[in-house]
Amino acid sequence: MNKLIDKIIIFIFCLILYIPGENSIYMIIPILAAVIFSGTLSCLEDQRIITVIFIVYIVICFFQPLALFFIPLICYDVLLFKFRWIWALALMPYLSNINQLLTVQRGLIPAITVTAYILKYRSVSFEKIKKDYFHLRDNTKEISIQLEKKNKSLLEKQDYEINLAMLKERNRIARDIHDNVGHMLSRSILQIGALLAVNKDTETKESLRSIKDTLSEAMDSIRRSVHDLHDESINLEIEIQSLISNFNFCPVEFYYDVESNPDKNLEYCFIAIVKEALSNIAKHSNAAKASVKIIEHPALYQLVIEDNGNQNDCKSNNGMGLKNISDRVAAFDGNVNISTDKGFRIFISIPK
Repeated sequence: MNKLIDKIIIFIFCLILYIPGENSIYMIIPILAAVIFSGTLSCLEDQRIITVIFIVYIVICFFQPLALFFIPLICYDVLLFKFRWIWALALMPYLSNINQLLTVQRGLIPAITVTAYILKYRSVSFEKIKKDYFHLRDNTKEISIQLEKKNKSLLEKQDYEINLAMLKERNRIARDIHDNVGHMLSRSILQIGALLAVNKDTETKESLRSIKDTLSEAMDSIRRSVHDLHDESINLEIEIQSLISNFNFCPVEFYYDVESNPDKNLEYCFIAIVKEALSNIAKHSNAAKASVKIIEHPALYQLVIEDNGNQNDCKSNNGMGLKNISDRVAAFDGNVNISTDKGFRIFISIPK
């Protein structure tokens, strides 16, 4: 757009210089020729073709001096060219026909050419600044997107580490309660039971029996608390990742895409199935790699375990491992599909 405005300004200057001195009925011809040549040059990008067209116009100026008035307009497209001094060819027809020009015209044609150079330089500089600005803006936006991704990744990793630490702490508390308080309560209950067996006093027996009942109730409460803590500390993704980390038979790729919190019984089911499947791979397959995928869909959970082995001794109709897998899935009204084409594949879907 800036170049078009520059050309309009230069064209107006050229017309102001040209029109007062011409009254011929053919005066429109140089104007049309200049517009056609200038418009053609504006549409081209190949500098070699532009140079050829410019030279053609210069040659026309030798035979038609009136075309000299529009030399600044034509020179505009070759200024700041790769061939920097190609515009200097315009001096040849100008000097050749200088005697046919008025004194004012002799000075104004070079002046308008210099104006064209200034306008071209301004437009090119503006375009370069604009291009650099957009390039910088795009780079800044790309860097910003990358930083957002890294920040999101760091936050997810931080949440994962916090969750893992919390689960470990819950496991530690449950283990300490079970190993220390639970054992002491059990020992106390046994000791009171022994006292009840040897004590003959009825009143004392009633007191001991009351204490034993209280301790038994406390023991049951602790068992429930430990069980609840253990259940809450189970994280399906972490447990499966732990199984895979301890599996040394072949590399296992793990993909986990579950947003909600599955039922604890389902988590135990998936953990047991993955453990059984990895054991089968190690025992019956010559696989070089395997994969475990757990994916949540709107209406179901999907578990896919597969390997690329070609020697599978276990079939879908025998083997306790596969039967156990089928029984576990059936308990959740799910489906199991086992395929032995191009490796061994267990496809499990369980409705929500």
